[in-house]
Amino acid sequence: MVTQLNVVSDKHAQNIVTPGSFESISYSPEQSVSQTKMGLAVKVSSVLQSTLDIETLVKLFSQQIKPAIPHDGFTYHNDPLGLAQHFGRKCKNQCQYRLLVNGEPLGELNLHRRWDFSAEEKKVFEYTLCGLVYPLRNAISYQQALLAAHKDPLTGVYNRATLEESLNREVKLAQRYVRNLSMIILDIDNFKQFNDNYGHDVGDEVIKTTVERTVACMRSTDVIFRYGGEEFVILLSNTDIEGAAFLAERIRESVEETSIHHESGAIGITISLGAAELKPNEMNANFFSRADKALYRAKGLGKNQVCIDNE
Repeated sequence: MVTQLNVVSDKHAQNIVTPGSFESISYSPEQSVSQTKMGLAVKVSSVLQSTLDIETLVKLFSQQIKPAIPHDGFTYHNDPLGLAQHFGRKCKNQCQYRLLVNGEPLGELNLHRRWDFSAEEKKVFEYTLCGLVYPLRNAISYQQALLAAHKDPLTGVYNRATLEESLNREVKLAQRYVRNLSMIILDIDNFKQFNDNYGHDVGDEVIKTTVERTVACMRSTDVIFRYGGEEFVILLSNTDIEGAAFLAERIRESVEETSIHHESGAIGITISLGAAELKPNEMNANFFSRADKALYRAKGLGKNQVCIDNE
C-alpha cells in the first residue's frame, strides 16, 4: 500500500482521500510528537537546506535517516518533472509514500529493504518526511523556474537563448567524436494572414498545433526550439542530410494534413523547411546560415516544401 502524506500548516485541515489503494494521513506542526522524532525531523530539514539540487537532496535525505531506519534502496519519482531516481537496490519489502504540502504534489518516495518495516519505524519515517517536504518543495520550485527560463511559454519547447547554448554543445560533440549533426529550420507559411484574418488567438493556435504535429514526428533525441515568432529550429544528433530531409518531409506532410477548427470553417496550415548537415570544422553561424538559406529557397519556390542545403 502507498501512503499519501499531506503536510499541512492549518491545524483544522482534513485528510486527503484519493481513490485506489492509498492510505491517507495528515500532519500539522501543532500535533504533539516525541522529542526524538521531532529532533530527527529538524536535523533532516536543516541538512537539506544546503542544496536546491533534487538528486543531491534525495541522497542526503536517505543518508540522514539510514541510522534510524536502515534500508537497502531508495527511490523517488516525480512524473511532472520527469524525475526517476534510484539508489541502492530494490527489495520485496517497501515503505511507500506520496508526498504533498497543503495539497501540492511533490512526488512519490519508496524505501526498500530485505525485512519488514516495523510500525515504529514507519512513524519515525513519517515525521522525518515532514523535514523533507519543504526543502523538496523549494528544490522543485527552483527546478521549475530554471525550466521556465529555458522554455517558450506558448508552446513549451525550448527558446532561442537555449538554442544558442545547445548548438554550441552539439557542434563541439559532433566535431570531437566525428558524428553527424543536422539542422532543420521551419517557418509557418503566410502566418501574418492568420493573425490579420482571424485574430491572434487563432494565430497562437496555429503555432501550438504546428509544434504538436512536429514533435509527434521527432525522435526522443531530437530537440526543437522556438527561434522567432513562427520560426522553429530542430537539432538532429547522429543524423546525416538524408535523414534530416526525410524527417523534414514527414513533418511537412503531418502539418499539411491537419487544420484548425474555426467558426468560419477549417483553417489549413502549411510550412516550409530548410535542412543542412554540419561540415567538418564548420562554425555555428555558417551551419545555421546554410539551413536558413535552404528555408528561404523553399519559400521562394512556392512554399509548403522542403529544400536541403546544396553548398
